[in-house]
Amino acid sequence: MPETFDQELEDRLTRYAAIDSQSDEDSPSSPSTAVQFGMLNLLEAELNEIGAKDVTLTEYGAVLATIPGTVEAPTIGFLAHVDTAPQFNATGVKPRVIKGYNGGEITYPDDPALVLSPSEFPYLAEKIGHDLITASGLTLLGADDKAGVAIIMTAAQHLLSTPGLKHGPIRIAFTPDEEIGRGVDAQLPKDLGADFAYTFDGGKVGEIEYETFSADAAEVIITGVSIHPGFAKGKMVNAIHLAAKIIEMMPQATRTPEVTDDREGFWHATEMSGGSSETKLKFILRDFELDGLAETGRMLEQVCAAVQATEPRAKITCSIRPQYRNMRYWLENDMTPVELAREACGKLGLDPVSVPIRGGTDGSRLTEMGVPCPNLFTGMQNIHGPLEWISVQDMAVATDLCLAIAEAGAKG
Repeated sequence: MPETFDQELEDRLTRYAAIDSQSDEDSPSSPSTAVQFGMLNLLEAELNEIGAKDVTLTEYGAVLATIPGTVEAPTIGFLAHVDTAPQFNATGVKPRVIKGYNGGEITYPDDPALVLSPSEFPYLAEKIGHDLITASGLTLLGADDKAGVAIIMTAAQHLLSTPGLKHGPIRIAFTPDEEIGRGVDAQLPKDLGADFAYTFDGGKVGEIEYETFSADAAEVIITGVSIHPGFAKGKMVNAIHLAAKIIEMMPQATRTPEVTDDREGFWHATEMSGGSSETKLKFILRDFELDGLAETGRMLEQVCAAVQATEPRAKITCSIRPQYRNMRYWLENDMTPVELAREACGKLGLDPVSVPIRGGTDGSRLTEMGVPCPNLFTGMQNIHGPLEWISVQDMAVATDLCLAIAEAGAKG
């Protein structure tokens, strides 16, 4: 496409990334954190400013808007999430732009010991000459998924300012709380009103993802027997010690994130809190197949039962709840949105690649709830940590893809 979006994307992402919007799994509210309204309110205002229609901030914290179609065609949804991951510091993000990357190691002003090296991350070595955006070393960047937000907003601005382009109705949704598995409210599929949709929440250029993990979350609560440690012999039951036994008895050499890849599932201990009288463990369970997911859940339950049997004075409970399911189960029955995205990639001269996502997106839940929604690339890399980075030029390609899909959808 003749227009270049580099500067607009750079400006948007650096502005968005500096806004604190981390979600909180332990909060019952929706959105889970008030800080997310910093992004939500801003996007509501920006959508109104560029002339989008039906701009709404819902009671469950999603910003919705319409770009009216110029021809009759299926309604396509484009989605991204505003929250950043709870796993790493996301307060006080200071985005910085590295113009014309020279191919060397990248250091960080706020943590001189931190190094981003192309020898360790080969995709970085492919980006010589690109303009890269990183954080300063103490926080994540938040390109996951503020890059997706910037891409959709840039495409929306272009569609609204270029009325001669042929496209059907476009629905936009910016959701909260995707990082904690609560981005898709029960009302969202109806409120979105799209025949099918796409999340811009992926990585390398060319990736069109229609297969994700299936995911469960588990919580184990160990209640011990509390007594003064000076008089504890034969009486105290230390909940921390039992929690350590549970983790130790789970298979670690073959079933944790550190040692798995490709289509291998895992269990992952994400949090331990409490004290000697009561300790809480949180786990996420992941597998591409439901049988494997159920097996991992049973394994955790069996380990808890075995530790309970060694200490009947304690009380150990294990609860498992579903989070999302592999979108492939539904999309493989109707590949229309996947094929449309592949067609759009072809028109841009890209070779589309479909690989399983070792994670999930709002598209997983949306697809399960009746709105087919594969996931598309943004360029984001090394997400959820201080080495996170993204190429502005990769974001521009994703913006071109968004527009190409809108155009291709008008011919369907």
